[in-house]
Amino acid sequence: MADRDTLPLPLEVRTRLAELELELSEGDITQKGYEKKRSKLIGAFLPQAPGKGMDPSVPHERRTPVTPGSSSRYHRRRSSGSRDERYRSDVHTEAVQAALAKQKERGKMAVPMPSKRRSLVVQSSMDAYTPPDTSSGSEGEGSMQGEGTPTSSQSSINMENWISRAIHGSTTSSTTSSSSTQSGGSGAASRLADVMGQTHLGPIAHLSLKRKTRKVLGPPAPVTVENGNTGPGPVVRRSCEFGSGGSELVWQQPPLEKQENHSAPPDVTSYTTDSIQVERPQGSTTTSRSTPKYGNAELMETGDGVPVGGRVSAKIQQLVNTLKRPKRPPLREFFVDDFEELLEVQQPDPNQPKAEGAQMLAMRGEQLGVVTNWPLSLEAALQRWGTISPKAPCLTTMDTNGKPLYILTYGKLWTRSIKVAYNVLHKLGSKQEPMLRPGDRVALVFPNNDPAAFMVAFYGCLLAEVVPVPIEVPLTRKDAGSQQIGFLLGSCGVTVALTSDACHKGLPKSPTGEIPQFKGWPKLLWFVTESKHLSKPPRDWFPHIKDANNETAYIEYKTCKDGSVLGVTVMRIALLTHCQALTQSCGYTEAETIVNVLDFKKDVGLWHGILTSVMNMMHVISIPYSLMKVNPLSWIQKVCQYKAKVACVKSRDMHWALVAHRDQRDINLSSLRMLVVADGANPWSISSCDAFLNVFQSKGLKPEVICPCASSPEALTVAIRRPTDDSNQPPGRGVLSMQGLSHGVIRVDSEEKLSVLTLQDVGTVMPGALMCVVKPDGVPQLCKTDEIGELCVGSIATGTSYYGLSGMTKNTFEVFPMNSVGALISEYPFTRTGLLGFVGPGGLCFIAGKMDGLMVVGGRRHNADDIVATALAVEPMKFVYRGRIAVFSISVLHDERIVVVAEQRPDSTEEDSFQWMSRVLQAIDGIHQVGVYCLALVPSNTLPKTPLGGIHLSESKQLFLEGSLHPCNVLMCPHTCVTNLPKPRQKQPEIGPASVMVGNLVSGKRIAQASGRDLGQMEDNDQARKFLFLSEVLQWRAQTTPDHVLYTLLNCRGTIASSLTCVQLHKRAEKIATMLAERGHLQDGDHVALVYPPGIDLIAAFYGCLYAGCVPITVRPPHPQNIATTLPTVKMIVEVSRSACMMTTAVICKLLRSKEASAAVDVRSWPPVLDTDDLPKKKPPLLYKPSNPDTLAYLDFSVSTTGMLAGVKMSHTATSAFCRSIKLQCELYPSREVAICLDPYCGLGFVLWCLCSVYSGHQSILIPPSELEVNPALWLLAVSQYKVRDTFCSYSVMELCTKGLGLQTDSLKSRGLDLSRVRTCVVVAEERPRIALTQSFSKLFKDLGLHPRAVSTSFGCRVNLAICLQGTSGPDPTTVYVDMRALRHDRVRLVERGSPHSLPLMESGKILPGVRIIIANPETKGPLGDSHLGEIWVCSGHNASGYFTVYGDEALQSDHFTSRLSFGDTQTIWARTGYLGFLRRTELTDASGERHDALYVVGALDEAMELRGMRYHPIDIETSVIRTHKSITECAVFTWTNLLVVVVELDGSEQEALDLVPLVTNVVLEEHYLIVGVVVVVDIGVIPINSRGEKQRMHLRDGFLADQLDPIYVAYNM
Repeated sequence: MADRDTLPLPLEVRTRLAELELELSEGDITQKGYEKKRSKLIGAFLPQAPGKGMDPSVPHERRTPVTPGSSSRYHRRRSSGSRDERYRSDVHTEAVQAALAKQKERGKMAVPMPSKRRSLVVQSSMDAYTPPDTSSGSEGEGSMQGEGTPTSSQSSINMENWISRAIHGSTTSSTTSSSSTQSGGSGAASRLADVMGQTHLGPIAHLSLKRKTRKVLGPPAPVTVENGNTGPGPVVRRSCEFGSGGSELVWQQPPLEKQENHSAPPDVTSYTTDSIQVERPQGSTTTSRSTPKYGNAELMETGDGVPVGGRVSAKIQQLVNTLKRPKRPPLREFFVDDFEELLEVQQPDPNQPKAEGAQMLAMRGEQLGVVTNWPLSLEAALQRWGTISPKAPCLTTMDTNGKPLYILTYGKLWTRSIKVAYNVLHKLGSKQEPMLRPGDRVALVFPNNDPAAFMVAFYGCLLAEVVPVPIEVPLTRKDAGSQQIGFLLGSCGVTVALTSDACHKGLPKSPTGEIPQFKGWPKLLWFVTESKHLSKPPRDWFPHIKDANNETAYIEYKTCKDGSVLGVTVMRIALLTHCQALTQSCGYTEAETIVNVLDFKKDVGLWHGILTSVMNMMHVISIPYSLMKVNPLSWIQKVCQYKAKVACVKSRDMHWALVAHRDQRDINLSSLRMLVVADGANPWSISSCDAFLNVFQSKGLKPEVICPCASSPEALTVAIRRPTDDSNQPPGRGVLSMQGLSHGVIRVDSEEKLSVLTLQDVGTVMPGALMCVVKPDGVPQLCKTDEIGELCVGSIATGTSYYGLSGMTKNTFEVFPMNSVGALISEYPFTRTGLLGFVGPGGLCFIAGKMDGLMVVGGRRHNADDIVATALAVEPMKFVYRGRIAVFSISVLHDERIVVVAEQRPDSTEEDSFQWMSRVLQAIDGIHQVGVYCLALVPSNTLPKTPLGGIHLSESKQLFLEGSLHPCNVLMCPHTCVTNLPKPRQKQPEIGPASVMVGNLVSGKRIAQASGRDLGQMEDNDQARKFLFLSEVLQWRAQTTPDHVLYTLLNCRGTIASSLTCVQLHKRAEKIATMLAERGHLQDGDHVALVYPPGIDLIAAFYGCLYAGCVPITVRPPHPQNIATTLPTVKMIVEVSRSACMMTTAVICKLLRSKEASAAVDVRSWPPVLDTDDLPKKKPPLLYKPSNPDTLAYLDFSVSTTGMLAGVKMSHTATSAFCRSIKLQCELYPSREVAICLDPYCGLGFVLWCLCSVYSGHQSILIPPSELEVNPALWLLAVSQYKVRDTFCSYSVMELCTKGLGLQTDSLKSRGLDLSRVRTCVVVAEERPRIALTQSFSKLFKDLGLHPRAVSTSFGCRVNLAICLQGTSGPDPTTVYVDMRALRHDRVRLVERGSPHSLPLMESGKILPGVRIIIANPETKGPLGDSHLGEIWVCSGHNASGYFTVYGDEALQSDHFTSRLSFGDTQTIWARTGYLGFLRRTELTDASGERHDALYVVGALDEAMELRGMRYHPIDIETSVIRTHKSITECAVFTWTNLLVVVVELDGSEQEALDLVPLVTNVVLEEHYLIVGVVVVVDIGVIPINSRGEKQRMHLRDGFLADQLDPIYVAYNM
């Protein structure tokens, strides 16, 4: 044993000591801290007394892993379940530590931690765990150093140590020393300590750490911020969480007696580094949650003056800062073709390594030397041994206590197999129609603890010449992957399943005792093969034993990367040849004993433990998985007990034995001549082999005994290391650069010593086989000697086909490799093995990975196993389960993206896991130079399992993609790994006035302009035209047709609540005018706010104002259940409109003076309120007559979707022109009835509700939309009952009907609902038509007679309340499909329906009479051509005459209401609508015989988002998001500092919230080429919607930034 003190200190320890001295000299560390770290560094290299935590008997070398010290720790760890040692590598752990340290030096990303609602946070208490007392382990372990600066790090190391012990009963450091955090650990531990020593420990802010005795506030530690400056400590907000007394935050102050964890959603306001190279988002505890109140948060301002609430915006700011850092791959400049947005194609790096070797030669294995007495078939071998040595043991099975349960002799195997063969052929079905004939396929369903029954059934099938298909036992009807097994059985035509008695009893049964049909399975007859259930074959019956031929012997199932299951057929000759090749290469001899731990149903376990063993009359000791779980040493004990010569294991079994071996004293492995490592093809098995040899060499294990082999279902055994007697020949090792491997080349030396992969050879080619390596994709061309490719084997002993799949078979089993000039290297076909590797010197095979685990990201190849190994090397490992990590890739935006899913331990806190996650990201980035797209943690035991307990990868991937994985933590990093986005668009200078404009053409295109019919030239018998004012029209109607009903109001039961005739309306208006004059003392021209519910009072009050010469403003009354949010809007409109008085009903009067009202607004500043329920009896002396038709008739106030309150002025002229235009378009006459289900407060809704009937004389049936909440069928029943031809509604009403009546169409039909008379059903809107909603409404009510062409939309905006409205005559509205990508560039490109990226746009109704439209460029104000996207400008007699504002913002006024084109027709005055759209001349003709111009509205300019230089309309992104998961009911998007924020409403359990994050990110990337910055998951109803059913995205944004949404989850994508 090398003595400790003779060891020179390793280089990195020396450099670290030098750094420590520098730190001391610069005052960065105290003397005490220096001494402690120094002793820790060199402690590992000093001789120590045994019992000080070191076992002096262990050799310490650099490369081979060292066994850990204290056995007691080992003993304790056993209980903590399996830690998968397949991926452990000493060197790798160091590499990861170094990579992380390096990332830290580079200036690390600060990752904002996601916010979670309390109910989602796993509550875990740490009270139960107390730190160990100082006597255990090394001196400084339990007592932390408090006197030093707050940046000393030992405390953190030791804290982690005791916490991890408390949790697992041991530390989670690995078997090898490298990650041991014990200060007295060996060399690698000191390396870890020095990595830790470099880091500063900032205060742990949001784990409020308290002591029982007193609260202490230490000095605030300096906090290291992004740029390296020292910022102040974390911002601390008062929190109601900790009661009133005492401080809010307690700095970490050792020693800790108690640690409480208030799992508050953490808050990120500043960032410090934590114990190991990761910045921990620091922050205060959360502010108290209150009910969402929009717009009255305490605000702070960001740098650019945007007022925001602290917490959310700080996180977003952090995210923005992080994203400003340059991305690694430089994007090359490239040309954007006119319409196609090119995705950035990863250009090959000119410096990337390329293969330079000569072309490889095919490697030939040694001759398969046929020994004379080898049997001619396996059945012949069984017959021979069963008859000449029937007493010889064939198989010994074990119970769960490790006691021999049963010994199957060769005699019994032979007779029972015959019995099974006879019964299978003769006892199923009838004599004439047997169920099974030779060649049929049969399922073998046997549990893993019953190899004897399996063996009998398998050989019974071989003797009966039926084909066994061994499969796993289905435990439930919905096992992961069992459906796919069912498909395999179905495609193989399996009708019979052989099984054991115990298994048959354990299968799930229906109440009648039948075995149910499993999902996806064919109907099976279950047949029990136990001898007692079988008939004895007659004396004269004997199975026909033939020489091995080309018939199928058995089918082995194989699960593909995508989860589908294939059946590999193996012929009898292949079976025999394979057994011969294994016998020769393993040197098997008769009667040898072999211990088998592997699954005997397939792969190496089947080939050695069931088949080859029988050929050589060997004795197999079978160890079931269930025994291994109880006693991991069982296989080693059996090797000793039976003096076994051979053992077949996986690296997992070696690792488990390592963990447990200390319990045993008398282990002797000298009898072993061969230890077959079945998963030797996994590159990470080498560490288990090394560690195992290291420990058991002293127990008689010879190094040359370890024989890794490589196998695949298609090629059977590909290569195996031969057991040599010559121990001088060391096994092959390759230390390869991961960077090189990712480019598919073999490079032994690497500049970066960190990222290497150490491979062991898996021996040489099998006897009688030929092996070559071909390029993994494309033509099977031979690789060069320094190139990684797929191994192909040419041999008799391989599978022959995938059962029933000829195409796939051809590509896999019939491969003809070619050399560089295209010549075949052999006339015989080769089989692809699915293994990636190369043939090294001396013909040794090396495997670097599997095709199934291959992920090609950005043109580079990464292996899933390598990524798992890197994730597992990130210390501390105590937050996730080692063996439960899944790595797969998903395809997003034309490239593969890596997803890592791990199972989180229940006792880890949010911050812990989040920190571990962010370090895994850095480690993978540092070592593999590849970004992880998504890292998710799921609760323990929730990933789908394979039958033997591993992770079912494809099923996990499937769950992830369909959003049903239910993770508890998600970190998405699209910003770092998506580098192939299209280049941001550079705006081109538009065509200026100098472009050629001839007549009506702009640069060769017709100018986009259109107009409705001309009002002046239309002759009609319109009596109302004689009058300039609506008040005069009403007086005229009251005289000429006094009893004609103008208005009918319906209540929720559909009965008439009230109605008004012409004269009734006139008389009520007169009384209101009197009241205004007498009680209100108003002058003409004063403004009056009308605060009424939708109804007839509102109409009377409006005309009363006109009669009194006042200007009415209709205001939606406050909602009695929601005064706090609705009343301030009422107050604002009243104030902004300068109303001199308010008129309302008695009920609302009371509401305005209530206690709730005074809490919401200052009630004393209301203007006088008049109650119109109590009207004076007398009529006014004189009705007011305006002198000038251009004076103000009324004000129209509305809150836009961007949250702006805007009032527009409507003159008498405009009002009359408006009514006339609608009358002509809809052909309204006194005999007509129109049903209106709209809010009557602004826009076209108000005009239709209050004005049109008076002007045109038709009867309006008024249906308040609020009544539909009680009775959704109210509107449609009224339409049907009154036989209405024209009806108007809003999107909210249409949505209510679609959702509320979807299942009731039949019952409505039986109630006589008939919509066949409806000519026009117009949705009144100020947005792009919602085509999906109108179409589903039309489809739904088609059965009730609704004509699909009847449904259309109108379009209005602030400057002109109705520009388009589908009338009675004229062509039906048309729909076009435009390319969404072109639209982002402000271009219109028409495409076919269903083409990719197509977006349907419906025409917004016909242009109203008297309206002219032109499409202009919003920036240059020049006219645009036909089918060009631009701003819609309108010129019309019913344009509003301007904004009504207190401030009188003249510039805005003139720009919106009095714009002129910059060239062309520069005289006309236009109003700008603020909406983007285009005009398109169609083939249809309108009423006047002209070709019809259709107007398509795309979206509001102020709603549109500029991202990456392109213009996006929120609705497009929202539509994509809503489609992505069934639980997303509504979605709204907005931007904040160039980040796209997506808010989704979740209709489901909160557990589903995190499923949505990856799905939302994926769909927005795929369809819109945008990276989502923040995903916010909220409850239903959080996204605010206005009365028109439009989303109030700006309100939502303010609420989010002010932290008032109470989100379920907020994810910040990196």
